[in-house]
Amino acid sequence: MTLPTRLAALAALFAAGSASAQSAGSVVVYGGAAQITPRVDSGDLTAPSLAGTRIGVKQASAFMGGITYYWTDHISIDLPLSTPFRHDVVGAGAIDGVGRLGTVKSLPATLLAQYRFGSAGSVLRPFIGAGPTYGYFFKPRATAALSGITGGTAAQPTTLSMKSRLGATVELGAACSLGGDWSASLSVAKTFIKTTGSLSTGQTIETTLDPVSIKFGIGYRF
Repeated sequence: MTLPTRLAALAALFAAGSASAQSAGSVVVYGGAAQITPRVDSGDLTAPSLAGTRIGVKQASAFMGGITYYWTDHISIDLPLSTPFRHDVVGAGAIDGVGRLGTVKSLPATLLAQYRFGSAGSVLRPFIGAGPTYGYFFKPRATAALSGITGGTAAQPTTLSMKSRLGATVELGAACSLGGDWSASLSVAKTFIKTTGSLSTGQTIETTLDPVSIKFGIGYRF
């Protein structure tokens, strides 16, 4: 076999591997990392707190993975999975600068329908996606700073909770075939979601979170 023939055969094998990893019926399991950055628009904490008492929610990172099923060559269903994200809740507005008021863990449950551009044999395939997200918030922890601004004491500190809510997510990304059954993907998503924070004092605060998330993963087709 001549050198040009060998190169052509290798190219054909690579193309076949690329197609198999992103074609109808493929199931890709991936793992990587994600970062969530809330774009917070906080309401005011209800009376008797100082007018303009608001909160901010800091970004958090976690290990993530997921499963993508290629329903057709162009339409896929993606189920991201992750370990919990731990967010700091900080003072804003009239209490900007008081520091951390507490922490809360989040575990977003999202199911995305995706449309992938290009052919199944393309090495690089951009995609768009959309679907519902259930934002589960748990294990809230308050700090002494929160008690200090709400009248809590060491014997009876102020506690907090955040209500879990349903939202919607849109996504833009790209997947790259690495040869054979391996692939890599990078995406940016925006989730539209709100929550209600509640304190043991009876006070509440309505907060729009609307986080932006960046996700990177390495996948293998089974």
